[in-house]
Parts: sequence; C-alpha cells; structure tokens
Amino acid sequence: MEVSVIGSSSQAKIRRTELAYRDLRLCFGNNDKSKVLSLKPNSLRFESQITRFRKAGLRFTVKAVQAEAVLESKSFARKKPLDRVNLFVGLPLDTVSECNTVNHARAIAAGLKALKLLGVEGVELPVWWGVAENEEMGKYDWSGYLAVAEMVQKAGLKFHVSLCFHASRQPKISLPKWVMQIGETESSIFFTDRSGNHYKECLSLAVDDIAVLNGKSPIQVYQDFCESFKSAFSPFIGSTITGISMGLGPDGELRYPSHHKTAKSGKMTGVGEFQCYDTNMLNRLKQYAEANGNPLWGLGGPHDAPAYDQSPNSTNFFKDHGGSWESPYGDFFLSWYSSELIAHGDRLLSLASSVFGDMGVNVYGKVPLEHSWYKTRAHPSELTAGLYNTASRDGYEAVAEMFAKNSCKIILPGMDLSDAQQQHESLSSPELLLAQIRTSCTKHKVGISGQNSASGAPGGFEQIQKNMSGENVLDLFTYQRMGAQFFSPEHFPSFTTFVRSLNQPELHSDDLLPAEEEVEATESVHRSSDPNVHMQAA
Repeated sequence: MEVSVIGSSSQAKIRRTELAYRDLRLCFGNNDKSKVLSLKPNSLRFESQITRFRKAGLRFTVKAVQAEAVLESKSFARKKPLDRVNLFVGLPLDTVSECNTVNHARAIAAGLKALKLLGVEGVELPVWWGVAENEEMGKYDWSGYLAVAEMVQKAGLKFHVSLCFHASRQPKISLPKWVMQIGETESSIFFTDRSGNHYKECLSLAVDDIAVLNGKSPIQVYQDFCESFKSAFSPFIGSTITGISMGLGPDGELRYPSHHKTAKSGKMTGVGEFQCYDTNMLNRLKQYAEANGNPLWGLGGPHDAPAYDQSPNSTNFFKDHGGSWESPYGDFFLSWYSSELIAHGDRLLSLASSVFGDMGVNVYGKVPLEHSWYKTRAHPSELTAGLYNTASRDGYEAVAEMFAKNSCKIILPGMDLSDAQQQHESLSSPELLLAQIRTSCTKHKVGISGQNSASGAPGGFEQIQKNMSGENVLDLFTYQRMGAQFFSPEHFPSFTTFVRSLNQPELHSDDLLPAEEEVEATESVHRSSDPNVHMQAA
C-alpha cells in the first residue's frame, strides 16, 4: 500500500509516498485507549467510526483505483499563511526506560514515519539525568537515547533534546539513585518549605557551587553530564540534533517549586509558597541581609505569606493594597529571592553555551507561565516562583537579559491557553503574561520557542496559531506530546488540520473532487484487494 499526503492546494500534493511498514499498531500505554491506529497492506483504520473523521473535516474520495483524502478545514485553511515555523512534536516522557531500553519501539518508529509524512520538522525527547547516570556518579549509559537518535535520523526528522536534571511524577522517573542516597542523610540538598517539607524532584539552587555530591558540586556534575552527552552524540549534533534545552529547575523550568502540592480537582490554584527554608538558602539569605545592614531580615521568609492553596487576600503579604510585598522588607526579600533564581539560570545556561556553543545547535531554556493571579497588583504566583514581576515592576527584563548574555533562546509554554478558559476567580491572564514576556524578549533580541500545555486546552489549536502570528515570530513550536491520545480519532485529525494550515495558502475549489465521487475510506479500501491501491491521507 502507498500513502500520499494532500495539502491545502494542488501544488502541495505529495503523491505516492510509500509507507514502509505493514500490519502496524500503535500501542502507547497499557489501557484500552492505546489501540488507536491500525494500518495493514490494504487498509487504514482508526479503531472508531469513520464519521469522526468527517466531523473533523476529512472527506474521503475515490477516483479509478485511487482513493484520495482531501483536507477541508473551516477553522484553519482559509487563514493567511504564517511565516515559516519549525514544528516539532514531543516524544513520550518515558520513551527510554530506566533500564535504557526504548519503550514501545515499534510504535515510536511508526509514529515518526507518520509525523514525517504529515510534514512535521522534528521531534523532542527528554533525556533524564536519572536514567543516563542512574547507578553511580560518572557512569553514563546512553544506549537507549542513542537508539532513539538513530530512529529519528532514519525517519528523516530533526531532533531536539531536553536535558532533564529534575524528576517526573507521572510517569515516575526519579533523580539518580546515588543522588537520592546522598539526600537521605543530607536533606539540605533539596528545596524546603516553611513547614519543613522537602521537594525531592530537583536539587536546591543554593547548592549549585557546593561540593555536596561525593566531593563535586552539582554544577560540576551537570557539566560532566553535558560533556559526556556531547561526546556520545557528536555524530548527530549539528545535523540531526539541531537544538538542546538545558534543564533549569522543576519540570525543566526557571522557577522554584512553589506549587509542588497539586491543587485538588476543580479547586482554584492557590498562590504557592516560598521555597527558601533549606539550610543553604537560609545561610545565603542571612549573608544578604547582613550585607544590606538588616540582619533581622535574614532570619527566614515572610511570616505573613499564604499557604500553597490559599488566595492572595487570605493573609497580609500579597494584599493588593497595603500588602507587605510593597514594604521595604518585601522588596528586600523578593529582590534577593529572584536574584538567586536568575543567578542559577545564568550558571546553567553559561555551562550549556560553553559545552554546546561551537556545535552548530541552538541552546534553549524554559521560562514558566505563572499566569494565575496575574490581574492582581502583586502577581503572587509569579513571586513565589521567583519571578519578581508585579503591576509596578517588570520581572522579565532581567530574565531576558540573562538569556541574551548567554546567547540562548527562551521556551515559553502554555501557548494554547486563552483568558476565556480560565477560572474567573483566579484573576488569571495567560495571554497578557505571554505578551509581556515576549515584549521583553524582543527588546533584548532573544529568540522565542513555544509549547502548548501538557493537559491541552479547549480551542487550543486556534490559540496556538494566534500566538504564532504577529510581530514576535516563533522560530520553533513543540507540540506536547506523542502518545495514545495524540493518535486517537478524537485528536489526530484536528492536529493534522492544524499542521496543514500552518504554511499553506487558501483551499481552492479546483482542489476538490466532485461530491458524487465521495465514498467512505474504509469501504473503498476494503472493497479492493488490489495491492496497488493508492490512498492519500491528509
């Protein structure tokens, strides 16, 4: 069987693209939803009714022995073409297992071919510290990740690698075993909140330059990790591998783990908590206070700040009018707290630039989109995360300046989020926050890359396309993330429509075959046993 892709104009038709696999079934995960796509020599079948594709704007037609799928999209096709944006798709978080094998290797290979056929530029892969250097310091195993790089190269796709020095809760991927063993006796290597709870999914930035890891500092260990990666992947870097993201904190983002206690389902997101209570952070705060002539201010964080799930007005610190955040003490603390975070980001991006700067790849770092409570004056969710941004102070100028200094690009998540979809009570505005950060990036000439939220948002594709347009052009957008739901009939047709809309002109009437020639795709394929049937799928 041969499969071809129809774009949104006759010039965009790519005919007779041979599918190099038979009897394929994509199986991500262990639940029933994992059986999402089946292709056999004479059939192409999603495991649901074909009418779902019709609702998504796919019309199947047949002419002679050729079955042709034409893309009809009311949502995207008639919009003005966008400037060229490199579109990537994230691979599953657990693509490589703790045993350094490729999970669902057959499904991953088939997925890569499907993305190439669709016109996607490349894929992104998380490379976990807790997988590649799991057993002991300095002992690296890149075999699983090298296998994926070879698969990506074979599929003719580009590769973006995210170096992850944090852990994942779902799927469960911890920090290296030897690091966790150190943490059992030296809990001060982890961030700590005011109740004494330790966050064990990344190391505290206060130990960056302290020899707490078997005689080495975390910065030294991260550098050794990057150097080993560079050596192992040198045949791919600059050709197949075009971008490398440096992990900067929780979930790879430049922030404190201020919201590590997840809000209950349906409950409004609270302001989070300051993470400055591990021994090393308190020592740094004490030194800063003494240097500024206010030693009593260095005894701890704000005593009147809310708890994780509380609103700004539940205590005094974040109140819009008369809150402690506007006092001399509030400015002292927030300046110190944010400067520690920016210095941490500077250390890591400087490291990444020094290791990979001469390899012909772009280096990236991820900045969070803490959009809850953005419409208040204090912006408390940003403040607890370490971003000193308020109604009267731009906290992203210093961040963009730091990225520019290291010649790195910024990844901005949440580009599928709109203000209309947010809880009114949370006074949230992802759109205004994105616009503010992008303005700072433009001012400092920092390149911008985008991502969608992991959970997905209603109307997300339209919002992504809106964020791709305008003056602040993205150089890269990574859609998160491949898996069972990604290839499901409920999602994949919409994603296909979105991809086809990005760089193509309007759909013209001469691209459409006569309506009387339309037939169901499954009927047209299964009626014929002719192996030379050509099926074109949008």
